[in-house]
Amino acid sequence: MSPNKLKGCELHILQNLYNENNKPIGVFDSGLGGLTAVKELKKVLPNESIVYFGDTGRVPYGTRSKSTIIRYASQDANFLLEKGVKLVVAACGTVSSSAKEELSKLPVPYIDVISPTAQAAVRATKNKKIGVIGTGATVKSGSFNKAISALDSDILVISQACPLFVSLVENGFIEEDNEVTILVAKKYLQNIIEAGVDTLILGCTHFPIIAPVIRKVMGEKVTLIDSGKETARYVKEIILKENLENKGASPSYSYNVSDDTENFKNIAEIFLQGEIDGEVERIDIGKYKRNVGGAD
Repeated sequence: MSPNKLKGCELHILQNLYNENNKPIGVFDSGLGGLTAVKELKKVLPNESIVYFGDTGRVPYGTRSKSTIIRYASQDANFLLEKGVKLVVAACGTVSSSAKEELSKLPVPYIDVISPTAQAAVRATKNKKIGVIGTGATVKSGSFNKAISALDSDILVISQACPLFVSLVENGFIEEDNEVTILVAKKYLQNIIEAGVDTLILGCTHFPIIAPVIRKVMGEKVTLIDSGKETARYVKEIILKENLENKGASPSYSYNVSDDTENFKNIAEIFLQGEIDGEVERIDIGKYKRNVGGAD
């Protein structure tokens, strides 16, 4: 091959790499909670574009059967793949706990919230007692317990389902002194407090929104582990490790939902802690494949 042809071939490879790197990161959740992960991603990866999908028409996932969660998650991921994303993040504890095996088959890197969050909790605990709060499906799966045990089998894990937290957040009961949320938190967290944990995993991406309430109930000495924040840090590691950084294109953000867009815009500001910075589009998620990489 002549030097000129070789240079042309190398240029073509570099152009393909450039185009691949400029593709967006795909993030999905059962509703709005995943926006806390988006907020953190924008902090640690400010040059990356993001496509978000919130399945607001079928929320919550936490009360669904495992087979239904897998079907929904597959459709969510397939939507993002059709948007040409270079990486898929399941910013949802329920999906991360129930659909890992299926979503690991995606043709792009797949990241969930379990492993990076468990690793952070194991690093943080001093007395080897970790609490986990999440949706019913997350707690029932035991996914955090298994991940923590694999890292350190001597750690005691106390789990508690907190399904009402999701509704409280999405209905705006988020103030630190909100009497309703404090009352619910005290009820949910009683056993975890009595167990004497020094670290608490917020195993649903809705929960960081009411972290001040949870901290007030748990006490200042307990370290709270934000699954969205830890997942964003891990995504950055993968982006750098796999040489997937955006090579110069201006970042953009798009938001997609399966229900009303105006309601999403209003509540999204709570999760993003600011005005929404991209277009919001309603899509028909039902038309996307129900199996990862397979036929309907």
